[in-house]
Amino acid sequence: MTLKVYPITIGELTMDASGLVLFRNPGTKVTIPFLGFLILGGDAPVLVDTGPRNMEQFQPFNMHGILEDSMTIDYHLSQHGLKRSDIKYIVHTHAHIDHVGGDDLFPMTTTVALARRELEFAASGLMGPAMYAAADTKHLIDRLYTPGAIRLFDVDGSFEEEVIPGVAVRLSGGHTPGSISVLVETEEGMVNIAGDIAYNLQDQLISPLLDQALLEPTITGNRAMTTLQEKTAIKKALSDSKFLLVGHDVPALIQGGKVIGLYPTSIDNRHADVTKAENYTLLDH
Repeated sequence: MTLKVYPITIGELTMDASGLVLFRNPGTKVTIPFLGFLILGGDAPVLVDTGPRNMEQFQPFNMHGILEDSMTIDYHLSQHGLKRSDIKYIVHTHAHIDHVGGDDLFPMTTTVALARRELEFAASGLMGPAMYAAADTKHLIDRLYTPGAIRLFDVDGSFEEEVIPGVAVRLSGGHTPGSISVLVETEEGMVNIAGDIAYNLQDQLISPLLDQALLEPTITGNRAMTTLQEKTAIKKALSDSKFLLVGHDVPALIQGGKVIGLYPTSIDNRHADVTKAENYTLLDH
């Protein structure tokens, strides 16, 4: 069994730079991708995250979204000879507005999986509609009352839960209480699909903007957890991952607890292999 991971763009958003990396260039607009990840080659196709429901929902928060035809889930699935009904599992790193909005496109026979703690937090109202959209949370609740339509992970940091052979999840925290990492076993090491524990690799991990201590990451401008919890989540991911895939930046090659290479051309490229270290461009440290 050879598992492969394919990063796909399922929308783009233009927003203030300081909303991504704390205190970074307030007033400056930056554009980021919404990324999903197709895991193929295993017992069944798995999709990690489904992007936003629509782009209009970002306008009240002074953010501008784009969803072109080549960014739809159907388009990306077709590039791999798949359709929606072929997806066995949708796994969510967390349930924010830009990660779960496409769930209702899939039949109830596709199992949506996320941490129970994350569903609880989504329904708590603590982060409001800018982060947890009402329609998205209601859809997850509907799945809760449909046999087999949802799976709830109870990972607490002390164990992992298997999705399919070679793919497991563990609690990462940091970004939200129920944020999880999706771990994919490959021949060269572990791929960690880590969600939003970090938004921007350059300004947070490669050349941290706010921190002087060695290997000390700069935190994001959007999190539900403490500074220490976010830093811990980042360091945990860097400690045992060979390949780090976050939700809004390019894949990274990891060694010795730091980013040593990037693979920008892998996104939306069905011929790219993010599980091979030789495909990454090494950084000049």
